[in-house]
Amino acid sequence: MTEASFLSTVRLNPVNAALLARLPSLGAPQAHLVAGALFQTVWNVLSGQPPGAHIRDYDLFYWDADTSYEAEDAVIRRAAALFADLGARVEVRNQARVHLWFAEKYGLSRPPLCSAREGIDQFLVECTCVGVSAAGEVYAPRGLDDLTAGRLRHNPLNHTPTLYAAKVADYRARWPWLVEVE
Repeated sequence: MTEASFLSTVRLNPVNAALLARLPSLGAPQAHLVAGALFQTVWNVLSGQPPGAHIRDYDLFYWDADTSYEAEDAVIRRAAALFADLGARVEVRNQARVHLWFAEKYGLSRPPLCSAREGIDQFLVECTCVGVSAAGEVYAPRGLDDLTAGRLRHNPLNHTPTLYAAKVADYRARWPWLVEVE
C-alpha cells in the first residue's frame, strides 16, 4: 500500500475524513490523527467491513512543552467543540505529558517523549505505528506492508511489553485474519 492509497483508504471512514479536514483548525503543535482510527479503518476495508466498524475511539496526538493539565485541558475542550457533531469519541493527548500520568493509570513507567511522532514510534504493535499530520503527511516509520498484510509483531521501542498480548488478542477478536509473527 502506498502512502497515497493509505490516505485514500483512511478517508473512506467519514469520521477520519472530517478529523483530518479540521485538524489544522485545532491549533495544536505537531497534531496527528493516529493509531486505531487509521489502521483499523484499513483492516475494515480489507475485510469488506464498513470503514468505521469496530473503532472505539479516535486518537489525536500533539506535543507541547507546556505540560500543565490546564493547557492540555484547553486543547481537549477546543477539540470537543470542533468535533462535537461527529458522534465519535475523540481522545486528545499531549505526548509531552504522557510520562506524568501513565504510571498511575497503568502501573508502568514511561520516559518523557520529545515529539508527537515519538509517541507514535512506541505503539505496542509495529504495524500500528502510523499517523497523519495536520498537514496531511503520512508518518509510518515501519512502512505500511505489515499493516496491509495484517502481520502483528511486538514493537521493541515500546516500554510496556506486558500489555502486548492483550492488545493482539483484542485485534484478532475483531479481525481474525490478522497473524502474529515474531
